[in-house]
Amino acid sequence: MRLLLLVLLVLSAFPLAADEAVRVGSKKFTENILLGEMARQIGTAAGYNMAYRAELGGTRVLWNALLAGEIDIYPEYTGTLQYEILAQKRFSDFGQVREHLEELGLGITKTLGFNNTYALGILPANPRLKNCGTISDLSEIKGLRFGFSNEFLKRADGWPALQKTYGLRAGRIRGMDHDLAYRALINGDIDVMELYSTDAEISYYRLKTLVDDRGLFPEYQAVFVYNKAGGRIDPGLREALNRLAGRIDAETMSRLNARVKIEKKSPQSVAASFLKARLGIGEGEAAQDSGLLREIGQRTREHLFLVAVSLLAAILVALPLGIVAAFHKKTGRLILSVTGMLQTIPSLALLVLMIPLAGIGEGPALIALFLYSLLPIVRGTHAGLISIPSAIRESAIVLGLTLPWQLRFVYLPMAARSILSGIKTAAVINVGTATLGALIGAGGYGQPILTGIRLDDTALILQGAIPAALLAFLIQALFDLLENFIVPRGLRK
Repeated sequence: MRLLLLVLLVLSAFPLAADEAVRVGSKKFTENILLGEMARQIGTAAGYNMAYRAELGGTRVLWNALLAGEIDIYPEYTGTLQYEILAQKRFSDFGQVREHLEELGLGITKTLGFNNTYALGILPANPRLKNCGTISDLSEIKGLRFGFSNEFLKRADGWPALQKTYGLRAGRIRGMDHDLAYRALINGDIDVMELYSTDAEISYYRLKTLVDDRGLFPEYQAVFVYNKAGGRIDPGLREALNRLAGRIDAETMSRLNARVKIEKKSPQSVAASFLKARLGIGEGEAAQDSGLLREIGQRTREHLFLVAVSLLAAILVALPLGIVAAFHKKTGRLILSVTGMLQTIPSLALLVLMIPLAGIGEGPALIALFLYSLLPIVRGTHAGLISIPSAIRESAIVLGLTLPWQLRFVYLPMAARSILSGIKTAAVINVGTATLGALIGAGGYGQPILTGIRLDDTALILQGAIPAALLAFLIQALFDLLENFIVPRGLRK
């Protein structure tokens, strides 16, 4: 446990250069990323040191990070604040929301000018839905296949509200990434999905938006919500951000989204050209290609850092635990049970659970990867030691060797193959699991994979997936090579 604390202290030294920066965050969908990029560029143009962490996950991840002071500002929507984040307060108007935000030490800017509300979308060519024009029409059709984002399925203003207001019946309902739902709808795998009204895909795929005839979905006016603590969001920066108020209507936002999603422009260049045209700041269209090899190199360094540090910490902790488990049966059962239970926690859930402890970025990812690495190494060490024949154990005792010397010269060399196998398994698992770290700002190969999914860009997905697979292969080959040096010659195959 001391080692784990030491690792966290070392990690805390990495972002020191950005400690004084205004930290902007965003959710992992295109519009939010664009708005976050605009905030960064506006702040930079106003003379502020800005740091941007894009694609951090869903609403709750960003909200909790803001409350914890891990980020200072992020784009949000009034309807989400009132009917999802603060739903339990049951505020009747947004003025009450503003007052509550003040009590929490938070503030919001003026609205940016567009309402990105929810809607339900269908394919006009779907023969079962050709006569549907309103959401109420769906209640008369049985066996519908719905595809909703996982967040929408749980939101108070999402699927639960749809069921209550419209009495919708789902023949099958799937939780999926919002961007992947479009592909599923076009391929005919689902019949209905939720839309964001400014999504570029609505016009691109010529989808039909059903009328919310019972007025379920409220307005979702875009704003920036910020944390007043620390003084990073000072009056000057708030004034600079409020220059964007009322400057973006729904049509403009949809067009900006299309430039990123459909035309494959970078959010940086799209935001820069818009701000140059509307506010006269920035340098217009920016270069968007920083070089493929340079990008892969950066992601490789980030990924190797996550894997190497977490694996080293796990080896130093799990190896002694495995030894204790082998020589003390009762304690061993407890150790194996606890490490086994840790392995059953879903990786994404573990990452999010670590945010209150270690913030966003590398910290939670390292802790989660460390915990996932324990079981293979503990089991490998335990299995290797208990498999040593009793005759050899007795011989070591007869020779007068103390337990530390028995471990050093007899037990660990004989168990080396099994121990290495556990470490190798942990390393390979870490390479794959570390890709999820991108959801909380840890970078690595998961970043191009997430961006590729969002943009429906197979090349970007492969830019992360192929290096991750190669890294796993190289690590496995490295451990096979190490086996020739560590495992005694007489025990090799």
